[in-house]
Amino acid sequence: MEPILNFQLRPRARFFIVLLSLIFTAELTACSTSDTLDIAAPQAEPSKYAAIVVDAKDGKILYEVAADQIRYPASLAKMMTLYLTFEALENGRLSRTTMIPLSATAARQPATKLYMKAGDTIDVDTAIRALIVKSANDVATALAENLAGSEKAFARQMTAKGRSLGMTRTVFTNASGLPDPKMTTTARDMAVLGMALRRDFPQYYSYFALRSFQFRGKTVRGHNKLLGMVAGADGIKTGYIKASGYNLAASVNRNGRSLVAVVMGGKTGKARDAHMAQLLTATFNRSRRK
Repeated sequence: MEPILNFQLRPRARFFIVLLSLIFTAELTACSTSDTLDIAAPQAEPSKYAAIVVDAKDGKILYEVAADQIRYPASLAKMMTLYLTFEALENGRLSRTTMIPLSATAARQPATKLYMKAGDTIDVDTAIRALIVKSANDVATALAENLAGSEKAFARQMTAKGRSLGMTRTVFTNASGLPDPKMTTTARDMAVLGMALRRDFPQYYSYFALRSFQFRGKTVRGHNKLLGMVAGADGIKTGYIKASGYNLAASVNRNGRSLVAVVMGGKTGKARDAHMAQLLTATFNRSRRK
């Protein structure tokens, strides 16, 4: 039997059938894309904005906008510094009590930092807390120098590790995310890294939920306001430099579902957090309706 559309139609009738088919296909496509999420437009510079939401269990992309466009990681770069630190803990190169000395180079790093002096030391456990909670640039450099001899050598290791994890468009040039036009990434690559941290180091992942830590008798409080703002949020990392805008990688576990999301380019930290909260809430709500 010949296909039903092969019967003779007048050109005008054939045109309307094709048009209706295209409209129907477009509507189906629209319903299956991330653009159907009921969220407000982000307060972000279009050239800096990017976002992605991923199901952490199967890697399915649930939402994405400009996810493969080149962006600046800012302090999201410290996620890779932490990945390599956790790896060193696992292979025995470090322990949580290992004392890390601060070089003059590390001490000179700009804020945010712990304002330690050259020659001071910090144990690895506190260093991890300082990177996650305070986003301490001096500590990031100290860890890099300890693990690779120099920060440049460590940055090459960061890039190589990223490639092995599937971060195809990321180049690291320092351990902290401080401004460098050569250090670039994408929202998708940062989501890959966030999922790798969850998958490869569950024994250390609880660090990312910290909101404060003790250092030299004082309480140091963190920047990640999403913790406590969104039900089930358990990390991961904030970031900001002028070139990037306000970035955030987030992880949420709720009702048996796990999401990893990245938002880049927010105009303010508050706007970025609100947009991330909307993304996550809308994604969970859509999944529940389905």
